Amino acid sequence: MEDVLEVYQRPHDPQCPVVCLDESSKQLIAETRVPIPAKPGHPARHDYEYERNGTANLFMMFAPLEGWRHVEVTDPRVAARGPHRRGLRPDPQGIVG
Repeated sequence: MEDVLEVYQRPHDPQCPVVCLDESSKQLIAETRVPIPAKPGHPARHDYEYERNGTANLFMMFAPLEGWRHVEVTDPRVAARGPHRRGLRPDPQGIVG
C-alpha cells in the first residue's frame, strides 16, 4: 500500500501520467410504485419495493494530475475484457500496485 501512496506524491510528468483504474458492478432497479413528492412539512416518500433490471459494470479511468476522468458503463458479459477492450495497454514497467 505504501508503494501506491508514494505514486500519488510523484511530480506531474506528462510522459508518464498517473492513471487509476477501478471497476464496480451495480444492480439496476426500477420503482414499482410512483414516488410521492415532497410537500411543505413532509419529506418525499419512496416505496421500499423495487423491480430488478439486471446489472451493469462501471469501468473508471482517472488521471488526478492530468485533470480528467472517464467512466464507461458496460453489459456484464463484456466485463472480462475490461480496459483492454479500449486498447489500453500500459507499459508493464510502469505499473504499480
